[in-house]
Amino acid sequence: MKRIMTFMLATAVVGLVAGCKQNNETVMNNIDKKCVEKTVKALNDRYSGIDGVEERIGRGVGQASALWTVADGTPADFEAFCEENFVADPAERARMAEQLEQNFESLWGCFNKMTVDLNLPIHLDGPEPTSLDELFGAYSPSAHFNDDMFDQKIAFIVVLNFPFYTPEEKNTLGKDWSRQEWAYARLGDIFTARVPADCLQALSAQLSAADNYIANYNIQMGHLLDASGAHIFPDMSLISHWGLRDELKTHYNDGEEGLAKQRMIYQVMRRIIDQSIPQCVINNPEYDWNPYSNTVAKDGKEVNAEPEPDTRYQYFLDNFHAMRQLDHYNPRYPTAIVRAFEEDMEVSFEEIEKLFDNFCSSPQVGEVAKLIEQRMGRKLEPFDIWYDGFKSRSTLNEDDLSAQTRRLYPDREAFATKGMPLILNQLGFSQAKNDFICSHITVDPSRGAGHAWESAMKCDNARLRTRIGKDGMDYKGYNIAVHEFGHNVEQTITLHDVDHYVMKGVPNTAFTEALAFVFQVRDLDFLGYKNDDPTSDAMFTLDIFWSCYEIMGVALVDMYSWRWLYDHPEATAAQLKAQVIKTAQEVWNKYYAQYLGEENSPILAIYSHMIDVPLYLANYPYGHIIEFQLEQQLKCESVAGAIERIYPAGRLTPQLWMRNAVGSEVSTQPLLDAASEALKTLSAPVTEQGK
Repeated sequence: MKRIMTFMLATAVVGLVAGCKQNNETVMNNIDKKCVEKTVKALNDRYSGIDGVEERIGRGVGQASALWTVADGTPADFEAFCEENFVADPAERARMAEQLEQNFESLWGCFNKMTVDLNLPIHLDGPEPTSLDELFGAYSPSAHFNDDMFDQKIAFIVVLNFPFYTPEEKNTLGKDWSRQEWAYARLGDIFTARVPADCLQALSAQLSAADNYIANYNIQMGHLLDASGAHIFPDMSLISHWGLRDELKTHYNDGEEGLAKQRMIYQVMRRIIDQSIPQCVINNPEYDWNPYSNTVAKDGKEVNAEPEPDTRYQYFLDNFHAMRQLDHYNPRYPTAIVRAFEEDMEVSFEEIEKLFDNFCSSPQVGEVAKLIEQRMGRKLEPFDIWYDGFKSRSTLNEDDLSAQTRRLYPDREAFATKGMPLILNQLGFSQAKNDFICSHITVDPSRGAGHAWESAMKCDNARLRTRIGKDGMDYKGYNIAVHEFGHNVEQTITLHDVDHYVMKGVPNTAFTEALAFVFQVRDLDFLGYKNDDPTSDAMFTLDIFWSCYEIMGVALVDMYSWRWLYDHPEATAAQLKAQVIKTAQEVWNKYYAQYLGEENSPILAIYSHMIDVPLYLANYPYGHIIEFQLEQQLKCESVAGAIERIYPAGRLTPQLWMRNAVGSEVSTQPLLDAASEALKTLSAPVTEQGK
């Protein structure tokens, strides 16, 4: 049934995208420069003398004209619309903004709740989703919002009265804006493009299919065989890549046995990347698989097994084609790459690339790699990009931790009623705030690796999803839950405590990742483990440093693969696979091979977000950079106090948000400097592995 549904969704996407292409002409504006000038002059003559109105008129009329189509009316209709709907009076404009915010909260909040409800069978652990479940999960309740707003002329009223400002303008002008003026600017961000509903629905269907593919991509670890035919892992189902990566991290204290397990996981990852993994072993406990020889057995007898047919890269490619259909309708942000960085992150591709290149090329990388070698007593291997030895948990047995978390949190209700309040209490939140936050978060057992889903209206709850086994929440699930809880706390505070609805949230997702990391790094504290090691600050610094180093390369592979796709839009899945692997190897050879002992490793291409959350990965290292700067600030404030001071700033631009939060802009230099100091503290070698 799953294969049939994937085909059905792919067919639906093709049909919708084809329809989307046919409508391209409908977005071409029919308002010429002469009409714009005439309209601007008429409004300026009417409202001359009102402070600031001339600049607003020029922006608003110009931007509205670029979105006006033949279907909206004649040039004379456009002139009349502007004259009738431009609001010059500041008090009336403020009332209009308040009304828009109230209505958008109602619309977006209900759209979001419907999406959550329709995806419950797909996102939550339970019976296998039916074909009908998947069709509803692919449906986007908000797909027609843009069309409807333009058809009703509401979008034009917003554009006319609350014009758009570029990120550069926001950074420059926004320093002096009031909170009201910031809200006006965020209203101006809502209708910068006129994307038809069929394009948005096609994209929703495609991303839903990709997410479902990844959510069910599990490796049955108890059925992996080594060269001697032995099963070296217990029975457990680990999702790619998160579960595999996290399992690999747990074996840094297990000597040669742990090293063998790490090498096997690395080999499994390589098979997933190059798609030589046998199709039949994915999410299937009926077969034994040797990932080295790539042989498959059933009931002790070797059987023929076909490889996965580049499915991973077909989803990647389908994501590209679905997102590319939006390009024509986005004159301000004409590619998915530009939208991901300049619109969503409000930081350019080039800025991010330079930031990551400078960090990964820094001399501190080699020095930290040398220290890790000393600590482990062996040469580094490619999978050591996930070295976990700087964390305090690296000295603890994960089975013991899992026994504790299962006992504490046997089900979702236990984490909701005991775990979340305990965490907030330890971070210093008042009882009233603790109760308020917890009452606005719902905990669910996840089918996938886990995620946090925000609420879009104050009367609804944010959702925390993590894997919860039949015998309770193991340590991996707990660690994910703490991370996602950090997201939920941000989501709740920035919805309820931000003064304007359109300012809710954070500048970009890196800033919510930063708070999730702040929570996650304290997961053992919440279990009662206190770290009194005098080198703990240095260890923490190098842990963030190595995490940044790892994920920056992954993000660059994602970024460069998308750039290649735009240069080669007719590529096949096989060609994309070859290029992603080539790109991963090139990035690896430039920044990693000299320290991690292997040329041409493709391991940076393993991340599942490349498939189910397109162009998201840069937010992780950017979030780690922000996390470190926040942690430095937390040395001067309580965690709760800092969160309640910083996060109600809402959606400022990244740099203005950071100035408000820590007094400086986003920068890798504090982390690089701190790493140099940490290296001095931890210079004495300590053998951890290979004893």
